[in-house]
Amino acid sequence: MKTVFSKRQRALRAELTRLGLGSLLVTHPPSWYYLTGFTGDAGALVVTRRGIALITDGRFVAQAAAETSRVRIVRQQGALAVAAGQFLRGIGAGSVGFDSSRVSVAQFESLRKLGGKQLRWTASPGVVEAFRARKDADELVRMRGAAAFADQVMQSAFKLLKPGIRELEISAEIEYQMKALGGSGFAFETIVAAGANSAYPHARPTSKRLRKNELVVLDLGVILAHYCSDISRTVVVGKATPRVRQWHRVVQEAQSAAIEAVQAGASCGDVDNAARKVLARHRLDRYFTHSTGHGLGIEVHEDPRVARGQRQLLEPGNVITIEPGVYVPGVGGIRIEDEVAVHPGRTEVLTRTPRDLIEI
Repeated sequence: MKTVFSKRQRALRAELTRLGLGSLLVTHPPSWYYLTGFTGDAGALVVTRRGIALITDGRFVAQAAAETSRVRIVRQQGALAVAAGQFLRGIGAGSVGFDSSRVSVAQFESLRKLGGKQLRWTASPGVVEAFRARKDADELVRMRGAAAFADQVMQSAFKLLKPGIRELEISAEIEYQMKALGGSGFAFETIVAAGANSAYPHARPTSKRLRKNELVVLDLGVILAHYCSDISRTVVVGKATPRVRQWHRVVQEAQSAAIEAVQAGASCGDVDNAARKVLARHRLDRYFTHSTGHGLGIEVHEDPRVARGQRQLLEPGNVITIEPGVYVPGVGGIRIEDEVAVHPGRTEVLTRTPRDLIEI
């Protein structure tokens, strides 16, 4: 794995040269892990054309030394922004790129003050994230494993659904199973939304008890070997009404159309539009209130964003979710979500749980 980190660092240094930057300040923990293997949550990474340094406080110095290779570990003295600014000035970093979406105004003012006049600051958002969006072979192996794990947990979750059980009880059991079966964490708070609650795309589990013949949306993700999974299925506890059957059929058709549109070179906006066109034919598009999908990897939401009007082109190595839905306020909602990997000339659906309407 250390060879993988070295390869990523070399690629980033080449990008710094292309961008005309002498160094890059990385302040987002998932990007530290991607570049070095460091799993701590406090510090700052400085990448130059000659090497890489991690500034972190005393809690993480020993951990950083154990987890990384060929990374200079700098013990932080005082506030992080102060320590980073002083370090950059000390090494004569020259032009410094930083992610303006991750650095606060107060932090930037400290950096600029401590860095001195010899440092030139350049807003450079998304430099590391662009690399992270293109998964390498090792990452795809990990993501297949995380997806298979999510399938396993989802299949177990179906067995929990019965009238009278609370949404909170179901989510707690799902998250217990994730940890008990070997997952390192939850990619996000598990969604269990029954009845009218299922019309809220990001509903949080409540004390509501499941009732017979109502919709239940399950949305779960597990972290395995540092990579996230994300899957949604909609279940009817009992028998579905004709209206619910139609909604589910249309959402399933919309998802299939979007998955079919996924290919290297396709724009994210076109993939999103493929799902919306199906929903529009059935006059259900007004009930689809979020984007069709998002990138997935070390974080549950990464680039690229699969949404209306997005011109970014899909590339080999991208892993995205495809998750159209229909949400009717006061009635209920339906969402079907799967992970799709983009390869040269083909795609691969990583999650395998059947997408047909499930009645329990």
